[in-house]
Amino acid sequence: MSHQESLTSYLAAFVAELVQSGIRDVVVSPGSRSTPMAMVIAQHPEIRLHIHVDERSAAFFALGIAKASGKPAAILCTSGTAAANYYPAIVEAYYSRVPLVVLTADRPHELRDVGAPQAIDQIHLYGKHVKWFIEMAPPENSEEMLRYVRSVCARAAATALTSPAGPVHLNFPFREPLVPDLKKKNLFHHEERQEGYVTIQQSEYTLQNHQLERLKNDLNQYQKIIIVCGSIDDEKFPEAVTSFAEKLQAPIVADPLSQLRSGEHRLENIIDTYDTFLRNDDAKKALKPDLIIRFGAMPVSKALTIYMKENKHAEQWVVDSGGGWRDPSLLTTSMIYCNEALFCSALTAVIEDEKSSDFLSKWKELNSFTREHLMKIKESSSLSEGKIFYELVELLPEGATLFVGNSMPIRDLDTFFYNNPKSIRIMANRGANGIDGTISTALGAAVVHQPLYLVLGDLTFFHDLNGLIMSKLYELNINIIVINNNGGGIFSFLPQANYPDHFEKLFGTPLDLQFEHAIRMYNGQYDLIKDWTHFSSSLEGCSSFQGLNVLEVTTNRDENLKEHRTLWDFVSQEISQLVNGEWR
Repeated sequence: MSHQESLTSYLAAFVAELVQSGIRDVVVSPGSRSTPMAMVIAQHPEIRLHIHVDERSAAFFALGIAKASGKPAAILCTSGTAAANYYPAIVEAYYSRVPLVVLTADRPHELRDVGAPQAIDQIHLYGKHVKWFIEMAPPENSEEMLRYVRSVCARAAATALTSPAGPVHLNFPFREPLVPDLKKKNLFHHEERQEGYVTIQQSEYTLQNHQLERLKNDLNQYQKIIIVCGSIDDEKFPEAVTSFAEKLQAPIVADPLSQLRSGEHRLENIIDTYDTFLRNDDAKKALKPDLIIRFGAMPVSKALTIYMKENKHAEQWVVDSGGGWRDPSLLTTSMIYCNEALFCSALTAVIEDEKSSDFLSKWKELNSFTREHLMKIKESSSLSEGKIFYELVELLPEGATLFVGNSMPIRDLDTFFYNNPKSIRIMANRGANGIDGTISTALGAAVVHQPLYLVLGDLTFFHDLNGLIMSKLYELNINIIVINNNGGGIFSFLPQANYPDHFEKLFGTPLDLQFEHAIRMYNGQYDLIKDWTHFSSSLEGCSSFQGLNVLEVTTNRDENLKEHRTLWDFVSQEISQLVNGEWR
């Protein structure tokens, strides 16, 4: 049997199982050693093929597709440093629990470690940042090897999706010649189990009856309970957790990535200004809990993290559907492995009576009071970074997806994006909290969700400019708001800002770039925002634009720092008067 026939049958069986396992989106970066896999993938009629010449951006693009869809996406590249360029996105996928199937082509074993070109050590290339690694057997056409390759594919897809979801890595050594026979009869319909080689049943963590009874009894001991929700994406969770909170009469401290600040679920117990009032010592003393129940990843807010650390004597439960370990403060007293929505629904059903509402009332009163005073930012006539997110609550259309860059944008979102009924989905790369690949990830999400808006800073925009190519090549619609303060705005809020001698060189890092030229290169539309009226009209006009649409908002880092601190100081004084006056 010829090498070409073995190569073709082996890879056709793998790709057929890839589709059988539910994977439809594959992002391929061109290369020589990956030729056979790329050609077979391109031949399958049910695969949506996305070509991206830059592996680093390609991996983030696939990350965005998988993050938005909740289904695994696959990426394929050639051997050598091409595979190394996948690393940042794989790290992000691992820590943000996004399912990716990473396919890397490799030189055959006889060409490794002998000075052959494009040959690096790809064995366990991504270390502990993948859930599973396998060095694939060289292609053969025997019945045993076709069952092998289909079984591995099914296992890889299932492993990527099993909680906690994440990336898996399959390394394929290919010998020349590399061209498969795409005219082979019944290419994807091998007689061996056409319906798929193996079905893998997924399961969820749940509570046994005795565990449920114990948790119910434990809850009866506490009167001052708060629920903290970080990043979580489960359509059943909002209704379940709001019903649970109502039964407990507990406030829900909702990170914007919890998907709880926006939607048709009940919003009355959802606290959205905690990042401001938990900076105030008087408020924190008045709001001491005896039980904290946390769902999802750690929230963005540093003020909330400090508050949780300061209440180290309170019981702190973490409910995690993935069986991971999210406890950076080392304060958890109970790690409960259970699907979050199931946990809430099960306990809501067995708790007999609602608790006292006094503690909840204080949280709600302080939240409304703080929001009322934070709205002072709407009086700002100059272009303000925080006011952008206040405006977005009103200006974004129903059902929009808002992707937010790290550093200052995600923090201003936390402070100024208030509860609303619009069902706006909020996304960000908070696994490793980096700024790399943000444009590419957002464009990947745009494949799944429309309309999509991306808000990010100028350094984050510059860091991934080449990601814009996917909008041009695939006519993907995306509306990008670039907040250009000419540098790293977040560093102005950190201690190193107190040492001005080398601050601009090391941290401010002004780029002095005119982004309009780069945007035109990708056939994008560009608008330099002049004032708030212009901002509103431009954003409202986004619905009529197709492809890449960029609004640039220029701000001043020093003025932004002053505005934030002045506002925080003003609100903090008002909070202290409320707590020390009416509450006593």
